[in-house]
Amino acid sequence: MTFPVIDAHQHVWDPARAEYAWLGPELAPINTAMSFEDVAPELQACGVGYTVQVQSADNAEDTVVMRASAAAHPEVVGIVGYAPLDDAAAAEATLNSWADDSLMVGVRILIHNKPDPDWLLRSDVADGLAMLQERNLAFDVVAELPRHLGIVPILAERFPDLRMVIDHLGKPPVGLDDSEPWHTLIAEAAACPNVYGKVSGLYSATGELGSWTTDTIRPSFERAVEVFGARRLMYGGDWPVSILAGGYTRVWNGLKPLFDSVCEQEREWMLGRTAAHFYRLDPQRFAADQDATKENR
Repeated sequence: MTFPVIDAHQHVWDPARAEYAWLGPELAPINTAMSFEDVAPELQACGVGYTVQVQSADNAEDTVVMRASAAAHPEVVGIVGYAPLDDAAAAEATLNSWADDSLMVGVRILIHNKPDPDWLLRSDVADGLAMLQERNLAFDVVAELPRHLGIVPILAERFPDLRMVIDHLGKPPVGLDDSEPWHTLIAEAAACPNVYGKVSGLYSATGELGSWTTDTIRPSFERAVEVFGARRLMYGGDWPVSILAGGYTRVWNGLKPLFDSVCEQEREWMLGRTAAHFYRLDPQRFAADQDATKENR
């Protein structure tokens, strides 16, 4: 490969500095501060050069934690932060505060924690999504429910210039015999050219999260390649949530045979180029790595 590997879905958090309402004792292995330093050795061992850090809580403090992490670690080449899209004035103020920071590449909201599964279709939220479109920022969609996935084509039609990525491929039914409605819904979403997918968080839908295997996630991966194509798919390690499913290295090793099953050009897109293109990552942040690769060829 000639392009650096980019993990497009990595988290950091610190409960002492921001509120993470979804964390609790039942998630003991990750119910604590999780920093880039904790995962850095595994990233290096797996050959992952850079990451995009992604929102973990619906508050500004979580974004502050990520920005501090990125400031200390040049391996972080993008941040998907939080903005209150249902509050136009607050959203505009937040996005304005990012205007001079090329690290701020997108927005994510934990829509699966909203009581209304149609939250993204509200008129006040539409105003916020329009701001993202106007500012050329991406939107990460947490499509936990089939309805969330079904909404994606509606949004894609309303905001044709808004780049959207479906986190974790919209939670396919890994390990279940029936792949519907995911099998149909993911194809309908992928039919929209401004919609991308993350090959991330593909854990077991039955029993323990860590009971997945390469073979149980293979059908979901192959379906994603079929409907999106390699240039609209990107790798995400989902650390530290991945700790609950076996850890970063296990996830990487479980996905690697699937990435190796496609041609080198497609693999290069899924493991780096797609993320760089989708998030409009500043090429200067990994230019030195690319130059070094060229010199060694």
